[in-house]
Amino acid sequence: MNGGASLGLRTSGSYGSLQQSNGLLGSPAPSPPLAVRKPAKLSLGGGGGPGRGGERLLFARIYMFASRRQRMLLLLLVAVVVLLCFHFSSLVSKGDQVAAPGTETMLGISDHVLSFVNPGWTSSFSGNGLNTTSLTGKQSDISNEKVQGPLWTFPPAIALEHPPCENFSFSPPPVDRKRTGPRPCPVCYLPVEQALALMPRAPTASPILQSLNYLSEDHLVLKESGSGSLFGGYPSLEQRDMSYDIKDSMTVHCGFVRGKIPCLNTGFDADEADLYEMRKCRGTVVASAIFGNYDIMQQPENISEFSKDTVCFFMFLDEETEAAIKNTTTVDNMKRIGLWRVVVVHNLPYSDARRNGKVPKLLLHRLFPNVRYSLWIDGKLKLVKDPYQLLERFLWRKNVSFAISRHYRRFDVFEEAEANKAGGKYDNASIDNQIEFYKREGLTHYSSAKLPITSDVPEGCVIIRENIPITNLFTCLWFNEVDRFTSRDQISFSTVRDKIRSRVNWTADMFLDCERRDFVVQAYHRELMEQRLAALRSQPPPVVRAQQPRKMLPDNAAKEPVRASATKKSTGKRSRKSSSKRLHRTKATNGKETVRL
Repeated sequence: MNGGASLGLRTSGSYGSLQQSNGLLGSPAPSPPLAVRKPAKLSLGGGGGPGRGGERLLFARIYMFASRRQRMLLLLLVAVVVLLCFHFSSLVSKGDQVAAPGTETMLGISDHVLSFVNPGWTSSFSGNGLNTTSLTGKQSDISNEKVQGPLWTFPPAIALEHPPCENFSFSPPPVDRKRTGPRPCPVCYLPVEQALALMPRAPTASPILQSLNYLSEDHLVLKESGSGSLFGGYPSLEQRDMSYDIKDSMTVHCGFVRGKIPCLNTGFDADEADLYEMRKCRGTVVASAIFGNYDIMQQPENISEFSKDTVCFFMFLDEETEAAIKNTTTVDNMKRIGLWRVVVVHNLPYSDARRNGKVPKLLLHRLFPNVRYSLWIDGKLKLVKDPYQLLERFLWRKNVSFAISRHYRRFDVFEEAEANKAGGKYDNASIDNQIEFYKREGLTHYSSAKLPITSDVPEGCVIIRENIPITNLFTCLWFNEVDRFTSRDQISFSTVRDKIRSRVNWTADMFLDCERRDFVVQAYHRELMEQRLAALRSQPPPVVRAQQPRKMLPDNAAKEPVRASATKKSTGKRSRKSSSKRLHRTKATNGKETVRL
C-alpha cells in the first residue's frame, strides 16, 4: 500500500500510528504547502497516485470559475454528507451491540412496561434485538395472542428532565354566555410515550391489608330483613361491622357469593368464551355497561395505537340491549363493536337496570382478576383521551391508587339525598331510611373540618383505580352498601370512605368535575334523546312567505320611486320630531292644546 494513497484513516489506534507506517515505507518527503494539502483531503481517490494532478486541476477550476458563495455552499454540502455518513455508521455499530439486561430494549420500552402489559413476558435479547419471548405457567396460551403484533408498536421511552406540566397553571372553565351549566376546564396531559415513562415499576403499597379473599356459600339463608340480596350473600349487620376491622388478611362479602368463580352460575353470568377473554386481559381495562337499553353505545376516540394493542375495552350488555343493538349495528365474529369487546350478561341479579350496572362499576377487580389498572365509565359517556394519559394524570402523578371526580355542585350527603328525592331518583322512604341509619352511625354535614377531603359527594360516572387489596376492599364494601340500601351510590360513598380512612392511612382522591368533563363527553340517555327527536319531528315546518312580484313601471317613471322614498324618509323624520314634541304638550282647560317650545 502506498503511503501517498492513504485517506488519513486510522490503521490502528491513533494518527501517530499512521505517521509511523509512512516512515517505514521510505524516507519522509518534505511537507507540501498547506494550500495544496487541503484539496487532497477532500478527494475520494486518495492523496497521491496518477489522478492527483487531475484532482488539483479540478479544484483549481472550481476556485477560478465558482463564486465565493458557491464555493461555501459546496463545502457545506460536503460537510453534511460527511455528518450523515458518520451518523449512519454510529447507528449501525450501536445496533450490533448486545443489549445489557435491565436496560431499555431496541423497542424503546423498559422491562417493567413489558411486564405490566403482560406479567408472563420475560424478554431476552440477542444481537439484533428481540430474540424470544418466554412465557411462564398457564399464561402461555393467553399471552401468545397478545405478544403477536403489539410489540412493534411500542412507543419509545422518554427520559424526562423536568416534572411534567410544571409550567401549567389551572384555570377555571372559560366564560360562555350560551352555556351556563357545568363545563370542562383545561387539563395538562402528557403524550402517551412520556406517560409510559412515568409508569410505576411496582404496585402501590396497600396499607395493613395484604391479602383479600371473598366469601362464597352454596346455601344462603336470609336471617335479617333488609340485609341485601341473594347475589350479595345477605351479610348481617355484625358481618358488616367486622368488614371494617382491617387486618393483614381478610375475607368479606363482595357479590358473586353463590360460586367460587364470578359470572359462572353466580348470577350476572357470562359465556365461557367471554370469561376466557376477561381473564386473559392484563395490564389495563376500560369497562362500561348498558342495561335496559338505557343508553346509546359511545365509541372511544383519540386512542393511541399502543393502547389499542395493550388495553382491553369491555362493554357489558343485557339481552334486551343486545337485541336492540343488533337491529342497528353489526357485531363481528370476535364479538366486537368498534373498540368494545361485547359481553352479554345472563341471569341478572336485580330487576332494576341501574342497580345491575353497579356490579361491573364497583366489582371490576372480580370480573378481571389479572388486571392492575381499571377505568370505569358510564354507558352514556364517550372517552376522548388515551387511558395511559388518564392513569398518569390522576394516579401516577399524584401517587394515589383511587381517583373519582367530585360533584360539580353538591358537597354534602344530606343535600344529595334531598336532590335525589326531588328528582325522583329513588323511593323517598328508602332514601330517608338510609340517611337515618348513617346519622345514627355518626354521619354529619360536610364542613371545612374534613379538609383535605374536599367533598362527601362524588360524580360517580368515572372511576380510575389501581387494583390493590385496599382499593378492592373499598369497592367491595361500597357495593355492599348499594346492595343493602338504595342504588344511589353517591349517598353511601363517604360513609365507606370515612370508615376505612379512620383505620388506615388511605383515602380516595377526588378531582374536579370540570377535569372529568375534559376527557369524557356526556350524551343524553336514550329515552331523553328519543323524546327530543320526537319533539323536533312534531314541530310544524317553518312557514315561508312568497315574495310578491314587483310592479313594472314605465321608463319615464323610473325616477319617481326615488323621490317617493325621499319623501317618505323626510316624512318619517318629521313624524319623529313631531312625536317628540307631543311629549311637551299639555291640555288646556278649554279643550285646546298649548305647545311648549
